[in-house]
Amino acid sequence: MILGVFGPWQVILIVAIVLLLFGGKKIPELMKGLGKGVKEFKDATKGNEEEKSTNE
Repeated sequence: MILGVFGPWQVILIVAIVLLLFGGKKIPELMKGLGKGVKEFKDATKGNEEEKSTNE
């Protein structure tokens, strides 16, 4: 989905910039935090959908 917007060189450039800014040791921590945030967001939207269906 997102990769259709970016070409392979843009993705490589973004990854290189992230590595330079945060270093190799911080990236797993960042991805773990990002994954938790996405999971919480999905849970919250799922809860809202269930709430809407019970109210109708």
